[in-house]
Amino acid sequence: MTKKQVPLEERIIFALDVDSPEAAQKWVERLESHVRFYKVGLQLFLAGWFHIIDWILGRGHRVMVDLKFYDIPETVSLAVRQLQGRGVSFATVHGNDPIIQAAVKEKRDLKILAVTVLTCFGEEDMIEMFGQPANIEELVFSRARRALNIGADGIVSSGLEAQRLRENLGDKFLIVTPGIRPGTNRQIPMDDQKRIVTAWEAMANGADHVVVGRPISTAADPIAVVEQMQKEILRELERRK
Repeated sequence: MTKKQVPLEERIIFALDVDSPEAAQKWVERLESHVRFYKVGLQLFLAGWFHIIDWILGRGHRVMVDLKFYDIPETVSLAVRQLQGRGVSFATVHGNDPIIQAAVKEKRDLKILAVTVLTCFGEEDMIEMFGQPANIEELVFSRARRALNIGADGIVSSGLEAQRLRENLGDKFLIVTPGIRPGTNRQIPMDDQKRIVTAWEAMANGADHVVVGRPISTAADPIAVVEQMQKEILRELERRK
């Protein structure tokens, strides 16, 4: 399994899935004693643009820009170029080989993560998409292997597929895992995630980072949830030594 040196407070990437920069700032201020890595997705980026990213970085934290770039290669290339030199750690790309190649070509100081299959998709969604059953694990593995061969720095996949990726593709790349649920209560109200694991399961299967949003933001005590997940992560990290 991977033995990358990542501080514990950067293992959890908190998803700032909020509708305003002000709400995002409140969450960062609330969590930054324990969490130093934040995800800015479509909703927040459209609300706060680069200003909110710069604000987070200015507080000494890391940022994952999760816009899942998917367009013609030239457009993706130009979009990734806009992130150069801004201090962003990760950016996500969701597309075929030429799209990923375009992103990799422009990454410079940025790490490109290739999205494999969204964690809100289940087997029934594969039938709807492809018109016939498709094995999600095989699809994730195929997409991950191609993306890494192209030069992507890492993969976004559920923790269910992480173990096969790590065991068969090595430990030189990043695995970032969304769809994380607390061990005591995996399901939350209005949950649209289908391929879910606990923080411990994700790390045990080879993930480097876990992306967590609603299990923290909807909790009565968000810090307590973070601390419990960090205990699970630390337990696995200690086991790897």
